[in-house]
Amino acid sequence: MNTILRAEGISKTFSDGGGLSFGTPKQEVRAVDSIDLEIKRGETLALVGESGCGKSTLGRLLLRLIQPSGGKVWYDGTDITALSSEQMRNMRRKLQMVFQDPYGSLSPRRSIAQIIAEPLDAFGMLHSAKERRDKVADLLTQVGLAPAFMDRYPRQFSGGQRQRIGIARAISVEPDFIVADEPVSALDVSVQAQIINLMQDLQQQKGFSFLFIAHDLAVVRHIADRVAVMYLGRIVEIGPKKLIYDLPQHPYTQALLSAAPEPDPDLKSRRIILEGDVPSPTNMPSGCAFRTRCPLARDICSAERPPLREVAPAQWAACHFAKPNPIPLKA
Repeated sequence: MNTILRAEGISKTFSDGGGLSFGTPKQEVRAVDSIDLEIKRGETLALVGESGCGKSTLGRLLLRLIQPSGGKVWYDGTDITALSSEQMRNMRRKLQMVFQDPYGSLSPRRSIAQIIAEPLDAFGMLHSAKERRDKVADLLTQVGLAPAFMDRYPRQFSGGQRQRIGIARAISVEPDFIVADEPVSALDVSVQAQIINLMQDLQQQKGFSFLFIAHDLAVVRHIADRVAVMYLGRIVEIGPKKLIYDLPQHPYTQALLSAAPEPDPDLKSRRIILEGDVPSPTNMPSGCAFRTRCPLARDICSAERPPLREVAPAQWAACHFAKPNPIPLKA
């Protein structure tokens, strides 16, 4: 598979503008910290981490929905960070997004037909009212909804149905790359599986690539080809799905895996409990950002920031103690 999207040193820093008191210095939050990332054509890369780690910000940076503070993003060989607004508008047909909130991402004042056809209208892909209705009907069928629903409004649908509508809108313009930003986190568990299966089926039919963002490693196990684990703005581990689940190299990945729902009582008892709180992003620890919660932490962890290095074929981890056959943390 050839690379469809690549990020090099991509970063985003936000400023709070300072406090209310005169002379209070601005505080900066480095939401995404110099990330290198590559996604292959037709691949699903799952991006996993706790809330607030920068996953959604990274997804929006890759689509240039927000401007990066540093670094570059290449889509199909084109540096999209260097494009003008007009040039980027023409590129958007190939870069789409499925949002987290199925209730807030659909306009309550528009019918389902208007919502789905909006990107088609924007890119001039429809030429008549009949063609418009036929296309919307086809898209609704593809996502498992009845074409008769097109004249209804979002309030008349459940969360799972609304997310299907959002997916229909995203695939309407035949994109090459889709960022799915926690698309099932607001849904019931039974509905989550249906939506994940739908997205996987559509990907197999149409061949687009996915960045699938989630906070739960259990959610992405079925859909991912590779998994990237993020902590406080940095990728701490990335590799093929099987290696990440069977031989996690980073202690944070091990802790996330241990927290996944598990029906076996013996496995539940092996959960790794992390001590301490997540550090403030305005006052990051020296060295390894995870060291304040890591049971393996040593002096080197506070003195040196561990680089993201290849510790096994195609598997990379940012830990001083990562090795090809890691010793799992004790529960």
